[in-house]
Amino acid sequence: MTTTNREPIGRVAVLIPTYNERENLPLVVARVRASVPDADILVLDDNSPDGTGAIADRLAADDPRIAVLHRAAKQGLGKAYLAGFERALLEGYDAIIEMDADGSHQPEQLPSLLSALAEADVVIGSRWIRGGAVRNWPVHRKALSVAANIYTKVLLGMRVNDATAGFRAYRSSALRTMGLHGVESQGYCFQVDLTMRAVRAGLTVIEVPITFVEREIGASKMGKDVIREALTSVTRWGVEHRAGQVRSAVCRAGARDKRTATESSRR
Repeated sequence: MTTTNREPIGRVAVLIPTYNERENLPLVVARVRASVPDADILVLDDNSPDGTGAIADRLAADDPRIAVLHRAAKQGLGKAYLAGFERALLEGYDAIIEMDADGSHQPEQLPSLLSALAEADVVIGSRWIRGGAVRNWPVHRKALSVAANIYTKVLLGMRVNDATAGFRAYRSSALRTMGLHGVESQGYCFQVDLTMRAVRAGLTVIEVPITFVEREIGASKMGKDVIREALTSVTRWGVEHRAGQVRSAVCRAGARDKRTATESSRR
């Protein structure tokens, strides 16, 4: 169901998953604290071998609004976020933010995402709507992202232009309504999965334009396996979605024919 009378947003948790981001983490945390000083930060570290977890602990020791969730091993973006969602929901936050640790998601745009939650259940920071942009990406990366989103939009029948985006704000009530049990997807696919769940739950999803900036420090975590998983899963979901539409159409046609036959026999 769609939330019509939305409660004001009080407590906000910003989730920042990390794996080998020791140089980027202090920079992005400082920018988040400056941009949304009343929000809390939860760093989700997957036992980074470069010591990111220890740096996160030092940041938390100096700032009561920062906490760290240490995970035993690298298990992927999706599982990190699910663990963060679970903790934030248990601790009673009203809104939960997803954002990368590498600076590609600009913390200075967080206020616009949170502001949009006044009229929405889920807000996606979108690169591919009017006003959105990408900086420092090679042409093939842009082409891949645009093609993936068009493919997803057409196949799943969703009116979302950037379903793979990872800069998002969720109302906690939306996450509960969506039902996160059974989510196993990762990377791009994780974001598509959650978008699909929100749309199919009848929630209000709004896209706001952001400028995505390619990381300057460290290496991207997106590999061929992430792309392969997204393509395979989205295709499967799309086939299931379209098959469901066909079944519904056949059932409606059968019911209509039955009514027509019944009416004819009464004449």
